[in-house]
Amino acid sequence: AGRKAIGSKKIGNCVACHQITEMSDVPFHGEIGPSLDGVGERYSEAQIRGIVADAKHTFADTIMPSFYKVDGFIRPGKRYTGKAADDTFGPLLEAQQIEDVVSYLMTLK
Repeated sequence: AGRKAIGSKKIGNCVACHQITEMSDVPFHGEIGPSLDGVGERYSEAQIRGIVADAKHTFADTIMPSFYKVDGFIRPGKRYTGKAADDTFGPLLEAQQIEDVVSYLMTLK
């Protein structure tokens, strides 16, 4: 399930920014973020979980989205056009999907 989330354009789409050699069958790997090869050796499970959930807590200057952030969003459309939706945003990934992604990333050693 974690591999699917990482490679799916509709779920996590991690490969849009990161390269993973083990997932060479998934097209369009990005070069914006670091390669995820060996990530399971570089970070602990808890560190990976924190990075996936909200990378800005670990890397302040990252452009990686927060996959489990539920508040604190900036709503520029409201200010500039008055047309931003009033609905609150949910997380990009659900808690179980985060755990699935972490489990898969821990296998990349």
